[in-house]
Amino acid sequence: MFDFIRTHQRLMQLILLILVVPSFVFLGISGYSVVTADPAVAEIGTLTVTKQEFTEAQRNQLQQMQESSQGRFDPVLLDNPQARQALLDQLIDRKVQIALATNERFSVSDNALRRAIAAMPQLQVDGQFSADRYHEVLESVGLNPRDFEASQRAELALDTVLGPVRDTASLPAPVLDALKRALTEERTVRLQVFPASEYLKNVQITADDVKAWYDSHQDALRLPDQVAIDYLVLDEAAAVASVPTISDDQLQDYYEQNKTRYVVPARVNVSHILVKLPAGASDEASKAALASAQEITRRARAEPAQFAELARKESQDAGTARDGGNLGWVQRGTLPLPMEQSVFALKQGDISDPVKGPDGYHVFIANQVQPEKGETFEEARTKVEAEVRRQLAADQFADMATKLTSLVYDNPSSLEPAAKDLGLQVRHAQGIARDRLLSTEEIGPDAAMASPDAAILGDVRVRQALFSSQVLTDKQNSGVIEISPDTMAVVRVGELIQSHVPPLEKVEPYIQEQLKDERAQAAAVAAGQEALAAIQAQSAVSAADNAKPTNAVAPTEAAVADSAKSADVAASTETAAADQPVKTAEGFDAPVTVSRLDPAGLGKIVLDAVFAIDADTLPAYGGVSVPQAYVIVQLDHVTPGTTDKPALDGLGAQLAQVWGSVEQQALMVDLRQAMGVKTTEDGKKLIAEGAGGSN
Repeated sequence: MFDFIRTHQRLMQLILLILVVPSFVFLGISGYSVVTADPAVAEIGTLTVTKQEFTEAQRNQLQQMQESSQGRFDPVLLDNPQARQALLDQLIDRKVQIALATNERFSVSDNALRRAIAAMPQLQVDGQFSADRYHEVLESVGLNPRDFEASQRAELALDTVLGPVRDTASLPAPVLDALKRALTEERTVRLQVFPASEYLKNVQITADDVKAWYDSHQDALRLPDQVAIDYLVLDEAAAVASVPTISDDQLQDYYEQNKTRYVVPARVNVSHILVKLPAGASDEASKAALASAQEITRRARAEPAQFAELARKESQDAGTARDGGNLGWVQRGTLPLPMEQSVFALKQGDISDPVKGPDGYHVFIANQVQPEKGETFEEARTKVEAEVRRQLAADQFADMATKLTSLVYDNPSSLEPAAKDLGLQVRHAQGIARDRLLSTEEIGPDAAMASPDAAILGDVRVRQALFSSQVLTDKQNSGVIEISPDTMAVVRVGELIQSHVPPLEKVEPYIQEQLKDERAQAAAVAAGQEALAAIQAQSAVSAADNAKPTNAVAPTEAAVADSAKSADVAASTETAAADQPVKTAEGFDAPVTVSRLDPAGLGKIVLDAVFAIDADTLPAYGGVSVPQAYVIVQLDHVTPGTTDKPALDGLGAQLAQVWGSVEQQALMVDLRQAMGVKTTEDGKKLIAEGAGGSN
């Protein structure tokens, strides 16, 4: 019953840490009452959050992230003021709850504690609490029931501070209905797109433009600290290449041992007629059986097409007689040798002489014959050698990995000894920053991003190693980094390039492309807005004309389109971009019906624009700038939303949870103010600079 726990203790530890004992994650068992001379980073009444508590919580947070991502989590994501502030806020909120629960003497009964523990899925077997499972899990993570139950009692007591607020939150029915209607409202629209690419040919960029952009975007152009490196990669390809020459005899032996992988053996689809001969039969009985079989052979050869019918009548093998004597496909080694020799001597349609078997005389017919087919040794030689090399390389890889570890340790200041001993090539790359690989636009064609090893060099563990003090400052080799079970790397920093803004001549092509894109986008937006204004003006005129009492015949749809087109053309001639393409009302795509639940492929920006259009008078129009284009939206039809769509059945409960979370946050703000929560100067410095910059 406990095999899973015994063989997955690390997993169970993680489950317990995250789901069962959250109090230990941030504060530890002693977190409920800590008195220390360590500087306070936050004050909560008489309680404090110390620098040591913060550092320990940060270490636990990183450890959990690393364990859940199998070492691939990038610590840089937590090494910033926003992440540090979020963690400090969590610690403060916890201390606020502790203070309130202590002051108000909140407690939890033994029955409530027992119910809470019994409800934990990790401690159940087949949906029921198991005392054996309970003790097994606690023992696997080094806890005793007393400490665990004390921590859970404290957790439940803390939950009484915010739990009632969270659990009683609900969304008013009118608000929920309004949200459902908004989500299910459908709008039928047509789009007219003005791609920026259509305006690129008219964009002119001068040297002054490039210089001005360069001067005003220094922060955006600034490159972070980066390293140029030497590195070794040990992978399957390297192990295969290290395998010595394989002799022809070795290849031939492998081919013969695995011949079925290269050759399909001969086989025959046969039917038979059996004349039984009992064991120990006399010579006379044997002669009689043979004569009978010979007569059957004569009749079968006279009418081969009737063999199946003859088998049904004459064969004494009850198992196959009803199926016309069919034995199916037969390969060598499946029949006694005399019978096999007789069968494989037949051509398709041939009928054998009677053949004596263990149970009597058999008459065979070859329904189909398939000769041996496949590759000879010479034909399969390339594949055989590749397979043998791969198998030998698997053992070779393990030996090379062991040697690599020793060699980089014994020669910490150079990769050459390991490369020479193992037959590896020292490779080079540049443009590797702490948080990413720099692009070819930033570095050039030699950037690590463009390397075939980009996935290896971009691995968070490689970047961590490169910017560790051992590798970056002491200029030593890293240890062996296991990227995957069959890929290992060792890295060494060749040069540290400090953060800088590249010279203008290096980034000029990039700036020119940026300027072209920006100005083409601006031209697309201008043209789109101009066309939208013309369409809206024409629509207003049409609406006004329709509102006047008249006996005149209404203009045709074509006439309206022609009028809109004329207005568009007239307006376009009054702009500085008169030589650029201007689309008209005729340029709309086919109609599409969308809702907030089903955007039908529209991006969020366009969808928001669709639902921002006033639908009092239709058709109605709107426009929005999107990356590399401007889009005009024509709204043709609106179908009101409904409250009874099955897809929204759980919306109320989900929004209640969100609302409960918001109310909890609002209560925490009030509690913080009431308790005079304050971040100290040490705390502010810690948030801004991290633990390394706070003393």
